[in-house]
Amino acid sequence: MQVEYINPFVTSLKNAFKTMLNCDARRGAIAVKEGNRAKHSVSGVIGLSGRAAGTVVLSFSEAVALKAASTMLMTEMTTIDEDVLDAVGELTNMVAGAAKAELEEHQLQVSLPNVITGHGHEIHFPSNVVPISIAFDTEWGPLTLEVGFAAVLAAATV
Repeated sequence: MQVEYINPFVTSLKNAFKTMLNCDARRGAIAVKEGNRAKHSVSGVIGLSGRAAGTVVLSFSEAVALKAASTMLMTEMTTIDEDVLDAVGELTNMVAGAAKAELEEHQLQVSLPNVITGHGHEIHFPSNVVPISIAFDTEWGPLTLEVGFAAVLAAATV
C-alpha cells in the first residue's frame, strides 16, 4: 500500500472534521487491521478503483456519529436513526470527495459511500490485501480510518 493513496484520506478526514464540525480529529496509532469486524458501530464505506482496487472505511463510535450528526443537522440527535446514518454518509462523501481530487492524478476513483451500522458488523476487503487501521481521537470520542487496497495490473495491449 502506498502512502500517497492513504494520505489524501487522512488529510481530508482531518479537514472535514475541522471545517464542517469545528472538531479536531487527532491521528493516533497505525496498525495492521486484524479480522473483518469494523472497529466501531457506524461505518461509511467507500470503494476505490483504477490503478488500485480496494476499500476505505470511516468507522465512527456511536458518540462521534451522534455528535457529528447533531452538529450537521443543528439539532440534538440521541439515537442512531436514518438522519444520523444520512449525516454519516454525507460526511463520508465529503471526505471521499476531498480525497478524490488528490487521487485523480494517480488514476484512482472513489465510489459513493454506503453506511453500515450495528455492533460487530463486518467489512470485507479484497482477499489479496492486508488492510491498515488508523485511529483518530476527537473531543467526542474515537473513530477509525481503515484502508485496504492493492495495485491493479494494467491489461496488455495487442
